[in-house]
This record gives sequence, structure tokens and C-alpha cells, in this order.
Amino acid sequence: PASFLNAMDTIRTLFAKANVASASLFSFNSSGACDECKGRGEIVTELAHMDPVRTHCDSCDGRRFKEDVLAHRLREKSIADVLELTAEDALAFFTERGVRDKLVGLIDVGLGYLNIGQSLNTLSGGERQRLKLSARLHGSGGIYVLDEPTVGLHMSDVDTIVQLLDRLVDQGNSVIVVEHNLDIIRQADWVIDLGPDGGKHGGE
Repeated sequence: PASFLNAMDTIRTLFAKANVASASLFSFNSSGACDECKGRGEIVTELAHMDPVRTHCDSCDGRRFKEDVLAHRLREKSIADVLELTAEDALAFFTERGVRDKLVGLIDVGLGYLNIGQSLNTLSGGERQRLKLSARLHGSGGIYVLDEPTVGLHMSDVDTIVQLLDRLVDQGNSVIVVEHNLDIIRQADWVIDLGPDGGKHGGE
């Protein structure tokens, strides 16, 4: 999420200034990466005709950085410590507006529980949709198409989605949602009902 929201460059720069070091040291895709796992936090063994085997990297303990990089601190935390913070905790940790302004969108879309350094391939489809929306919350004149954004959400989180969609519309955007959740449908200005049945029996 931090990379997707373009907050990582600012975070690396903050670490570089605090430690009088190169910003590239604080990237697990550059010179700061663990030599053993190349910054992935896991060892990937490719097997012919089978899925690759992934094992925890013992060299960096899954933290993706070299040991000497982890010795550098920003307000008592290493770069790995910071990337393991949830968005809510990171918002409390960072005083710098350049980071805070980008992270606040995660809270607004109900993703405050995500670690800011979490790999995007571990997110659900609904989480990825909301992550994309968090980067565009302040725009207007856009058209957003969402495919069942409430799948897998607790009922209390559906209220967050409803407020988010209302906010997008109030800012002058058009939002088209494919959804079965009645709370979402109830908020719509226009409802197109496809059915009554699904699959080859639907579409009327």
C-alpha cells in the first residue's frame, strides 16, 4: 500500500536524512535488500511441472532487509518496523504531512488494518478495489466501476463502503456498482435489476 500510494519515496528519504545514508538502502528492491532472498522475505524454489516452493528466509527472518540496514532508525523504528505498521499505527507514527496525506485515504476506505508494507498479492479483490479508490478520493469527474466491493466484508464495514460511494458521488463522480448487497442497492440513484435468476436464466 505504501508503494501504491507513492508514500515509499518519502519514507525512504526520511530514513536517509535521519541516518545520513543513501535512500536506496531503505528499499528491499535495491541495495538494502537481503542478499539471501533478494528482498522477498522468502526463498522461492522453482520445481519443474509443479508450483514453486516458498520458504521463510532465515537470513533476514522474513524482514527483507540486510542486518546493517535494520540498524538504522527513524524515531526508534527500523525501516522493517515501519513497513509492518498498520495504516492506523503509521498515521500515529508519522508527523510528516507528505506521508500522512497519503495514508489517511486508507483509513477513509476502511483499510486501516492493512500493514503499509504488505505485499499486494496478499490482498483480496475487494481490498484491492478500495486501495485503488483511496488514491483517488479527492478527484472529480471520474467514472468508477466496482464489482461487488462488499464481498467478504463484515456488515459494519459495509457502512464504510456506503459512505465512501456517497462521498465519491458528492464530489462529482459517477459510480457504477455490480452488487447484491441491499444496503448498497438502496443507496443507488438508479437500479438496473438483471434476473430474476442467474446465469443463462438471467439477464431480463
